Amino acid sequence: MRGRDVLVGLAAGFSAGYLAARAYESLCELRSPDTRQRTGAARYGRSRRALELADTFQGICGAFALAYGTMGERTDRATLRAPAWLRPALFVAPLSLCGSVAELPAAFVSDYLLERRYGLTDQRSSAWLSEYAKSSLVATVVTSLSAMLLGAMVRRAPRFWPLHATIAALPLFVAGNLIVPLYILPLFNRFEPLQGPLEKRLRGLASRYGVGSADILKVDMSRQTRKANAFVTGVARTHRIVLGDTLVDAFPDDEIEFIVAHELGHYVARDVWRLTAFGEVIASVLFFVSNALSGPRSGMRDRPIVLARLYAAMLLATQTLRPLLFAFTRSREAAADRFAVEATKNPVAGASAFRRLREQNLIEDEVPRWYELFFSSHPSLKSRIERLEATS
Repeated sequence: MRGRDVLVGLAAGFSAGYLAARAYESLCELRSPDTRQRTGAARYGRSRRALELADTFQGICGAFALAYGTMGERTDRATLRAPAWLRPALFVAPLSLCGSVAELPAAFVSDYLLERRYGLTDQRSSAWLSEYAKSSLVATVVTSLSAMLLGAMVRRAPRFWPLHATIAALPLFVAGNLIVPLYILPLFNRFEPLQGPLEKRLRGLASRYGVGSADILKVDMSRQTRKANAFVTGVARTHRIVLGDTLVDAFPDDEIEFIVAHELGHYVARDVWRLTAFGEVIASVLFFVSNALSGPRSGMRDRPIVLARLYAAMLLATQTLRPLLFAFTRSREAAADRFAVEATKNPVAGASAFRRLREQNLIEDEVPRWYELFFSSHPSLKSRIERLEATS
């Protein structure tokens, strides 16, 4: 127990110290904005990696400190007068909101200041803060409902809850893919049908593969960033191919066609369903591992702090599964590139599009191997361009 207390203290100390340092950096920026313009993809990439590593480690330390520290135990005791079914939400909701406030400075530095310093956003800080508050409220609602569902499983089946959670995860994943594009994303951006000659060109491309009825939308991504992007969301009839206005306004039509063909490759290959199935497997592993590490003891199954301890164990276990997860997503991205070459017969446009993305998004040609294994969802830009050039 004493060793665990030492670890809890160290975790809480690092988490609090890191957040305090980011709070000081944010306060200095607000008082005296740094107007120096940074340049260079390599420099931006190093800064991004350092922040991503620090934020990940802080998240693990914070979850561990909450699960086994004083704040978690006091909040747990404060819920005991409520009905057992409601306790998880009463435990999670205030801690989620407090966590969002505490982590605001770190998010401000990682997601806003860094982007502004490298000229990748024109968004005002007030607009960013408004979106952060909105996303925090959505996250609080989702986590509270999820905690109530998981709490019911742990309370009623303390030995077999991982199996029940695994069964419940699949419909939840599907529901998420239906709800997010229809109700969550429109809270932050405006989506509208793409129109004009480009839409006809892209619709013709989609029609060749039997998906001419898919929604092809343009989103005002420039509200948040200057980076260009496109993506696929939804399942079944809610499937959408979405193009950022930053892409439509800055890229020639043949390059946009290749990028959309890449996204169409995800659509045709049903990658959303593939990722859902893969996520189901990962979730199942996390449920069983966390139960083995921090499963509910006798007399604790109706205590919401058990959920915090299960979450901390899952978060830690997730780090070991990162290479497997990202290897899978990189393989799907490579497959979508091959589909785009076959669909457009224009690998030259693809290579040109990736070079333009490199300049506009400040993407490094290559990242360190460790980072690719643990954080990269896409193959390196250099390898993708080389494969396209070898095809042409």
